[in-house]
Amino acid sequence: METYLKKKVEIIIEAPLMRRIIEHLEARQVSGYSVFPVLAGRGHEGSWRADGLVGDTGRMVAVMCIVDATELDLLLEEIFPLVQQQIGIVTVSDVQVIRRDHF
Repeated sequence: METYLKKKVEIIIEAPLMRRIIEHLEARQVSGYSVFPVLAGRGHEGSWRADGLVGDTGRMVAVMCIVDATELDLLLEEIFPLVQQQIGIVTVSDVQVIRRDHF
């Protein structure tokens, strides 16, 4: 089966920032994205868990989308100012998809 190379962008950020990230994805007409809860992790500040948190403060989410390589740089330029001063990370990886027209 033929596959097509695309870019997967994963953004792990504090939950209150999620809406602004999604607004940028939709403005760029990203064809789809998913948001997942992040329940625990470890970073520069040490280990953390979402257990017992009340409200969105301190809660983390992962926003994932797949885009064509030609769209990647502009998308990253738009979201970088949002995540630059926040807790979280942005990763980009190569993926292969079987339905090129969905991305």
